Amino acid sequence: MLEAVRAASAAPARTAPNPCVGAVVVAADESVHHGATTPPGGPHAEIVAMRAAVDAGASLAAATVFTTLEPCNHQGRTPACTEALIEARVARVVVGMADPDPLVSGSGIERLRSAGVRVDVGVAGDEVRTQLRSYIHHRSTGRPFVTLKMAATLDGRTAAADGSSQWITGEQARIDVHAIRAASDGILVGAGTVRADDPSLTVRHVEGADPARYVLGTVPGNAKVLPCTELSGELIDVLDSIGNDGVIDLLVEGGAQVAADFHDSGLVDRYVLYVAPALMGSDESRPLLAGQGSPSIADLWRGRVVDVRLLGSDIKVTIEPTTGDGNAEIAP
Repeated sequence: MLEAVRAASAAPARTAPNPCVGAVVVAADESVHHGATTPPGGPHAEIVAMRAAVDAGASLAAATVFTTLEPCNHQGRTPACTEALIEARVARVVVGMADPDPLVSGSGIERLRSAGVRVDVGVAGDEVRTQLRSYIHHRSTGRPFVTLKMAATLDGRTAAADGSSQWITGEQARIDVHAIRAASDGILVGAGTVRADDPSLTVRHVEGADPARYVLGTVPGNAKVLPCTELSGELIDVLDSIGNDGVIDLLVEGGAQVAADFHDSGLVDRYVLYVAPALMGSDESRPLLAGQGSPSIADLWRGRVVDVRLLGSDIKVTIEPTTGDGNAEIAP
C-alpha cells in the first residue's frame, strides 16, 4: 500500500476533479506493477496498474490489487473500475480508504465482495487519508482545500512604504512557490494585487500546467492574468463556486487584505509562509494581514507548525489551524 501511495505522489499531472490515486498489482507470479490516476478522461490508477501488468506478460487472474482509494462503481468519463477488476478475475483488492464521494461511498467495496473478490479496507489508512486530505475536504464540504501563501521579512512586512514588494525572498523560495502552483488546481488573488503587480500567476520555474486563475474583483482589460474568472461576494460563496468548478486544491496568493479576509473567516486550511532574513523597519510598510488584528495576547490566533525547511537564505514554515487545545506543535 505504501508503494501505491508513492505511485500517486509521483503522478506527473493533476487529476482534479478526480482524486490522485495510486495502485499496485501483485500478480500470481509475484511480479509487481504500478499505476496512478491520469488526467480527467484517462484511466484510473487500478486500470493503469493492470495494463502495466498485462503489458509485462503477467496474468491478472488471482492477482492482488492494492489501491489507495475504493474503486469507483459507476460510469463516468471512464467505465467502472469494479467491473474491470471483476472481469480480470483478481482474487483480492486491498483498499486504503473508502471513497467519501456519494457516487461511490462503499458501493465499490460491496460490488467487489458480491462478485466473490476478497476486499480488505483500511491498510495504511492514516497515510492514505493524509495524501487525499484535499480530496476528502472537497467531497465533504463542496469547497476546495485552501492554502494561503505569504512572504515576509523577519519583522512581518510584505511590501515597502512605496508599494514595492519584488523580491522579498530569493530564487529557491520562488521556485518552491511555483511547485505549489503546479500542484494546485486553482489560484486566487485580489484585484488590488493585479493592479499593483500585474502577475501572470502561471507556472514558470518548474514543469507543470498552469492552475485555473481567479480574481476577487474586476481586472483591467490588459492584465497578464487574463483569461481568468472574476468573482465577488461572500468568500464562502466564492469557494462554493470554485469548488463547483472541480477545483480541489486552491492556492491563495492575494495581498494583505485578501489574506486577512480568508484568515478572519476561518477559511484557510494551510498557511505557507516564506520568511526572508531581512528587516524593513517601517510603520508605513505593508503587514502580512490587514485590519485591526488581535486586541490582546489572549486573542491571538495560534496554529500548529507542521513543517520547517531552509530554502537558500529563506525559511519556509507550513502551519495548519489547531483543532485541539490551541497549542502550536513542532512536527518531528
